Amino acid sequence: MKENKFTLIDDNGVETTYDVLFTYESDETGKHYIAYTDNSLDETGNIQVYASIFDPTNPNSRLEPIETEKEWKVVETILETLQEEVKKKVGEQNNEQ
Repeated sequence: MKENKFTLIDDNGVETTYDVLFTYESDETGKHYIAYTDNSLDETGNIQVYASIFDPTNPNSRLEPIETEKEWKVVETILETLQEEVKKKVGEQNNEQ
């Protein structure tokens, strides 16, 4: 992953570039997680965010699905925390203007 971006090729040969939002290693599961986006919007206008399990030691590894509710909860909690931090920072910047 260069510059916090990576490219995936789907089954139809279509390449999509994604921005890495964060990576996280869980002491509990021993797995590494990655949250990423292609900056597309969902039907409600929110940016689509994806998360997977990955192997940081292998640049050619495949992204694997997150399978348990407990793992998803950890990723969602981190995303919510980051979202709150961004909102706070934007609010502070708006107050300075």
